[in-house]
Amino acid sequence: MTTPVPPELAQPAAGAPETAALLAAERRPAPRRTFWTQLRASLAMFGNRKSAAGLIILGVFTLVAIFAPLIAPYSPTAQHLDATLEPPSWQHLLGTTHIGEDVFSQLVYGTRGVLVVGFLATIMATVVAIVVGVTAGYLRGWKSESLSALSNVFLVLPGLPLMIIIASQFQDPPLVVIAAVLGLTGWAWGARVLRAQTMSLRNRDFIQAARANGEPLHRIILVEMLPNLMAIIASSFVGTMTAAVLGLTTLAFIGVIPVSNLNWGTILFWAQQNSAFPDYWWWYVPAGLCIALLGVALALINFGIDEYVNPRLRSAGERARALKKRGIDANAAVTAVRTESSPAKTGSDTESTTA
Repeated sequence: MTTPVPPELAQPAAGAPETAALLAAERRPAPRRTFWTQLRASLAMFGNRKSAAGLIILGVFTLVAIFAPLIAPYSPTAQHLDATLEPPSWQHLLGTTHIGEDVFSQLVYGTRGVLVVGFLATIMATVVAIVVGVTAGYLRGWKSESLSALSNVFLVLPGLPLMIIIASQFQDPPLVVIAAVLGLTGWAWGARVLRAQTMSLRNRDFIQAARANGEPLHRIILVEMLPNLMAIIASSFVGTMTAAVLGLTTLAFIGVIPVSNLNWGTILFWAQQNSAFPDYWWWYVPAGLCIALLGVALALINFGIDEYVNPRLRSAGERARALKKRGIDANAAVTAVRTESSPAKTGSDTESTTA
């Protein structure tokens, strides 16, 4: 005699298919984020207004450097002996030098020299910093300590005297040599920061899981680590480029770099040599403003990256933008709070709270 089966066991309970689907979804492995997906997520650091403003300024300088022959009205070395030391005019937008050279044309062509050397030096320094810093942070033992000691040695080396000594060994150093000198003296700080960040990443769960799955070392570094280091690398890139531009203009201003390598520092060198200070302001002020404006652009990009990297700065920026959309000044010392229950806005109905 068979025992009757209870109805609740004979028929599946309500919602059983949904429960089975949820369990199957949990067992299914999560879609793996590719390198390009993580890279696009990291590039979100340039989405705020500070980074956007800095990138626009840097983009304008880049366009000027690329289209310098089309923008400059004269050759930078063309002499107009009948128009020496003339102030700005329609013929010469930024005046002329002591031998009639057009300052605006020199400034436009000098932008190309500054950006070429700045980008080359920064790329070289960033590549060395990534290789040394990430390797020293991922490895253990004497290999990591040796690379860290190498970074510390280059970190304490006096940069400007070393650049002067190396650059002075060449009669007419090309731009690549100048960029290599600047890159050689500018990679240590970025490597130090990347080493510290990599040491904090190597013990994370996803790195341990990739190592346990037998992933090769190059894939762990390129696919798992580097996308998580993009913000630090971008910040190091911007800081290194700032130092490279200042180093280039300093070497040109003190006369270490030959005057044939035209850049903003060369313009200041000739202005100083011919006693342009302070009477002939159009000779040196535009070059100084360009150096300052490029520094501001790089600083804005760096501020935007810091806001993306630091959660506190990011949340503070988002809160300030939300308050601004509601018409509230986030920087005000006292903020008036209106209650919806009070129809009239009077002194007794309004409470003031300190921000």
